[in-house]
Amino acid sequence: MASITVEPCTFALFGALGDLALRKLFPALYQLDRAGLLNEQTRVLALAREAGSPQEHLATIEAHLHKHVGSDIEALALQRFMARLSYLHVDFLQAQDYPALLEQVQPDAPLIAYFATAAAVYGGICENLDKVGLSERTRVVLEKPIGHDLESSRRVNDAVAQYFPENRVYRIDHYLGKETVQNLIALRFANSLFETQWNQNSISHVEITVAEKVGIEGRWGYFDKAGQLRDMIQNHLLQLLCLIAMDPPSDLSADSIRDEKVKVLKALAPISGEGLSTQVVRGQYIAGYSEGRAVPGYLEEDNSNTQSDTETFVALRADIRNWRWAGVPFYLRTGKRMPQKLSQIVIHFKEPQHYIFAAEQRLQIGNKLIIRLQPDEGISLRVMSKEQGLDKGMQLRSGPLQLNFSDTWHSARIPDAYERLLLEVMRGNQNLFVRKDEIEYAWKWCDQLIAGWKHAGDAPKPYAAGTWGPMSSIALITRDGRAWYGDI
Repeated sequence: MASITVEPCTFALFGALGDLALRKLFPALYQLDRAGLLNEQTRVLALAREAGSPQEHLATIEAHLHKHVGSDIEALALQRFMARLSYLHVDFLQAQDYPALLEQVQPDAPLIAYFATAAAVYGGICENLDKVGLSERTRVVLEKPIGHDLESSRRVNDAVAQYFPENRVYRIDHYLGKETVQNLIALRFANSLFETQWNQNSISHVEITVAEKVGIEGRWGYFDKAGQLRDMIQNHLLQLLCLIAMDPPSDLSADSIRDEKVKVLKALAPISGEGLSTQVVRGQYIAGYSEGRAVPGYLEEDNSNTQSDTETFVALRADIRNWRWAGVPFYLRTGKRMPQKLSQIVIHFKEPQHYIFAAEQRLQIGNKLIIRLQPDEGISLRVMSKEQGLDKGMQLRSGPLQLNFSDTWHSARIPDAYERLLLEVMRGNQNLFVRKDEIEYAWKWCDQLIAGWKHAGDAPKPYAAGTWGPMSSIALITRDGRAWYGDI
């Protein structure tokens, strides 16, 4: 059984029959229950607008647990979890539906209200929770995207703030729940080997790549209004950049960590004018091949707008204007229909000033710290060593000192990011969640890019599905005498 003590709560999931809830949230709750991390008195309420038999909707949830948990399903654990679960038909914007919710909430336990809905209804749900007297004992969890720019983000956050103070608002970025991302804090600040070298004196440049093999997968209506910059850069990649670049917090409290992340966002140099063409590349995939089969282009997807100029790929160079990172570029890249599913951070260390080995080997020199978020979470440090053998002389080779989580802890299952995040909400810990000012500074930086593209009439450059993006994204980094790590 688990050693972590978690208080009992009522967990109300708004949008319980949506894709996110069925694919990620219910499986995460099941795994927490299976691991003994849910208090035995905790109840789960599935709230959705669909009428009909509650038993039928609960059967749908159970079927999706079998589908998405798969072989990890245990009959007794599933039976225990389903016994916690109730279904309520609720129109989220109708106040008269909320007394039924109030009746289901345990009187002496907090309510966790998870909004797996469109951000446009967050304010209405909060207002209705307040009308039935639940706002004082509720923590609210907000899914991204929170708005589509700075102004709309402020409207959503302000609507929530009318009823809930910042210390009871939990904004989800599921990347922050990944085991490897959590290890960034330990790696940097628990190891003087790295922290003393973590600056412009020792680091040449940093790459952050989040690549997806899939295309739109039926999400055209949402994605075409957002695009890759809003969907990925504004939240996931900028959060990773902050964790890599931030100064040491005074302690591990939520606000100490988030204060340092905000400093990074405030120090990001704006990109405008000529920089829009030399530091940023937008792309849109055209027909190509993925895993050996032909796939359509973005404009050929089902229900597509054939005139759309929405980007499915972004690569950019970001610069941080502070002492620690002066002159160190951060190269960010993310796209759909890439050759492989890959999320990784590569820290490139500078070469030694005085080189004593054979000149033809110099191109090999360069230590790299590779932090993999997916598909196989782990950390690898590439170091130089001598080749084995009497005939090798002082011939060098590059090889890894490697920590692979699944191999090192082969007896333990690596939790999904949502499991950690849901557990931390139940514990009332905000460390892994995004504060309002973080979102605003991230939007402010992204908004200037979007405005610049619009002003310049910059159309996305085509790239074939199954490739690493437009050729200009390669030029973006080779212009600085570098190359994307590991592209094949």
